[in-house]
Amino acid sequence: MKLKELESLMQDIAPFEQPKIELEQYPTGPHLASRLLFAVANSYDEFDGQTVIDLGCGTAMLSIGAAMLGAQHVVGVDVDEDALRIAQQNVDEYEDPLPIDFIRCDVRQVAGQARLQADTVVMNPPFGTRRKGADMEFLRAAFALSRNSVYSLHKSSTRDYIQRFAERELRASSAEVLAQLRYDLPASYKFHKEKSKDIEVDLWRFEVPPQTDPS
Repeated sequence: MKLKELESLMQDIAPFEQPKIELEQYPTGPHLASRLLFAVANSYDEFDGQTVIDLGCGTAMLSIGAAMLGAQHVVGVDVDEDALRIAQQNVDEYEDPLPIDFIRCDVRQVAGQARLQADTVVMNPPFGTRRKGADMEFLRAAFALSRNSVYSLHKSSTRDYIQRFAERELRASSAEVLAQLRYDLPASYKFHKEKSKDIEVDLWRFEVPPQTDPS
């Protein structure tokens, strides 16, 4: 599937109805989402026949895209019941059933779900502007859930910190910025003065360290 085709197919995925600022809910638009997904599928072939977790899935933009690109099974995880309701509605819009299930769970508790594992984790986590450290909580959880790799978007201004955290705290086998993208954030809350704002974000690929056998 070509990039433009993927982006076009994702145009009708409904965003949040009433985004919640405490969860830093901003829509992952089809332009940004398609580029993340296209990199996973075409540069690393980590969707086709693979299991995928979309951590902080919101309304399932990344989940649906991963399924379109051949993922065997996708699990969308989010703490927000309203977001998961819209996510399920989005999935139900497709005539051919998509291999997507949803779980309601807080990211701070998700690592304790022993059976929740996947080959690849994709996510557009909070930037940590409302609750400091939220972005690192997502990254830590993603490493606990993935067998192979994690793809994530983070503010470019935090690049050096993300690199150190991944390598020192999470013992990443590798941590690489694949691309710098522009995240066009639409005005979603009353305090937003501008109609939209461009934020520079990095698309990261992390390889998780080999899992040790507790026995």
